[in-house]
Amino acid sequence: MITRRTLAASALALAGTPVVARAVTPAKTRPIVIAHRGASGERPEHTLMAYELAITQGADFIEPDLVPTKDGHLVARHENEIGGTTDVAARPEFAGRKTTKTIDGEPVTGWFTEDFTLAELKTLRARERLPQLRPANTKFDGREAIPTFEEVVKLAKAKGVGVYPEMKHPSYFAGIGLPLEARLADALKAADLNSADAKVFVQCFEAEPLKTFGRLSKARRVFLVSDGPGPSLSMLSADGLQQVKGFAEGVGLEWSLVVMPQGMPTYIPHKAHELGLFVHAWTVRAENHFLPPILRNAGGPAAHGNVEVLLNELFCWGADGVFSDFPAIAVKLRDRGCVHLPEDPS
Repeated sequence: MITRRTLAASALALAGTPVVARAVTPAKTRPIVIAHRGASGERPEHTLMAYELAITQGADFIEPDLVPTKDGHLVARHENEIGGTTDVAARPEFAGRKTTKTIDGEPVTGWFTEDFTLAELKTLRARERLPQLRPANTKFDGREAIPTFEEVVKLAKAKGVGVYPEMKHPSYFAGIGLPLEARLADALKAADLNSADAKVFVQCFEAEPLKTFGRLSKARRVFLVSDGPGPSLSMLSADGLQQVKGFAEGVGLEWSLVVMPQGMPTYIPHKAHELGLFVHAWTVRAENHFLPPILRNAGGPAAHGNVEVLLNELFCWGADGVFSDFPAIAVKLRDRGCVHLPEDPS
């Protein structure tokens, strides 16, 4: 458990002072660092500049979330609603495109990629999604267009890193005639990234699209599970993980399903490893706003907390990979190696 005492001990440990080791569930191989939407803590997310910075910082994989355009191209956006990540709201020629849609059962109002051709989307410019938490990133607003998946893959291959695309809202897009699975499989084949040993992981929160994708491509698949209400949590039982093994090679777990906010490990990585599944944890962010109270520092929600402690615990307790908005920090902790923190005797 992370307490004030172990937090203080961890600071010493991460500085190089030896502490008493405790038992851990090791990762199967050297953990990878996945740049979540690029180095999105330091540049506007899903821009080529964010991906380029992440690669410079040592990330092993860059992550493009994928949504389609009206004419069927895959582009890198976290959501198909782009009012919060582009300047579309300030573009009078697109004012009439604003609408409300039901996405995965929830009403969403804004502008949607599926209502724009790629040529139209390319006239927009990206901007910071979280300006209140990342004000320094706003100086990069307006500099770049929305990248296509092909552009992201081209960059990754040129720099020798992997790509980790997510199929966003696949059931919704299938329902409007823009299914993602075949488009993604075709794009990977065109880039010669169709093999099981290619530097590719394909992730999704839905099982059926992963099954469909598996019939079209040999790329490795990752079933995503969040720590919240929903049917996917039931897949983390021993029987559920056995089912996951039938359509994915790994599980992508919200970090609190690997290490609880109090710092106690869960059983899930151990069970997954026993079944031959790898475990990737998402998403580690440095700001106080995203950290459990015990790891927050003074300075308000935007200030950076003790994120190194969380990363260390994830690497110690079985994460084969970690998603982070700050890949430089994650790479440093991964390369430092797991520091076994002392048990709190109190």
